[in-house]
Amino acid sequence: MQLYYHPLYSDLILPERHRFPIQKYKLLKTEIENLGVSAIHFQEPKKTTPAQLSLCHNQTYINNFLNGTLSNKAIKKMGFPYSNELVERTLLSVGASIQSSEHALKHGFSANLSGGYHHAYSDYGSGFCIFNDLAIAAAHLINTEQADTVLIFDCDVHQGDGTAQITQNHDQIITCSIHCEQNFPRNKQESTYDFALPGKTTDAEYLATLEQALDFCVRIHNPDIILYNAGADIYTKDELGLFDVSLDGVYKRDFFTLNFCKQHQIPLMCGLGGGYQRNLSSLINVHKQLFKAAIDL
Repeated sequence: MQLYYHPLYSDLILPERHRFPIQKYKLLKTEIENLGVSAIHFQEPKKTTPAQLSLCHNQTYINNFLNGTLSNKAIKKMGFPYSNELVERTLLSVGASIQSSEHALKHGFSANLSGGYHHAYSDYGSGFCIFNDLAIAAAHLINTEQADTVLIFDCDVHQGDGTAQITQNHDQIITCSIHCEQNFPRNKQESTYDFALPGKTTDAEYLATLEQALDFCVRIHNPDIILYNAGADIYTKDELGLFDVSLDGVYKRDFFTLNFCKQHQIPLMCGLGGGYQRNLSSLINVHKQLFKAAIDL
């Protein structure tokens, strides 16, 4: 099991009380190591290239981000203060999703301990998302003829609006978003398939929707690989989520998705996605369910 991680994921200096839990990546890596599974290997990613970014993003936006010429309005919408470290971190995170996807195609499974930045649009960043790593990874696999059809299966509590906007003219990229209809973003985009569930959705309704959605997408589109946004913010105690999904429900979601792909021999790449709790220990435990599920297969 190869997992992609870089120390810079958590080495970003943010203002005190900033909403984004930047330390979760470092702490999660330690928790995974403490599971004591010898088959887990961590790989440092290489940075993505501007050419890869341009598969999904406007060149002016790319240049402005890389050169530090974004407007204050654009930086505020992005959600992070601008810095050279942010640029490096972003390029590494996207690069990791690309490389993790390529590894999954060859070996069946891989994960990026960052990733899932699905609110990034083609020409601006939003909601802590700067470049849309899963859309870029999908476009890269298709552009390099490593895959013909890619399914982005987004199970973050928030709709993958940026992913939907970016891929609207990419017929080979199928997008499926299972999200809370009352949650951010206010203005939803049209994914290939949207499953909008009400606030207070519990385990049974969520898991039934998940199983039907994944089975449907695979039967209709027969993807060569699935890129899975395993957001931890569906958990009932998440401070930016509105679902009532238990910790066991999160584990069952991840186990079903991983096991489904294994049984159908579909390569699977996982991105960490969102998760927002001030209690970092609790947050890490939610994200850890993905890796517990992978070990239990």
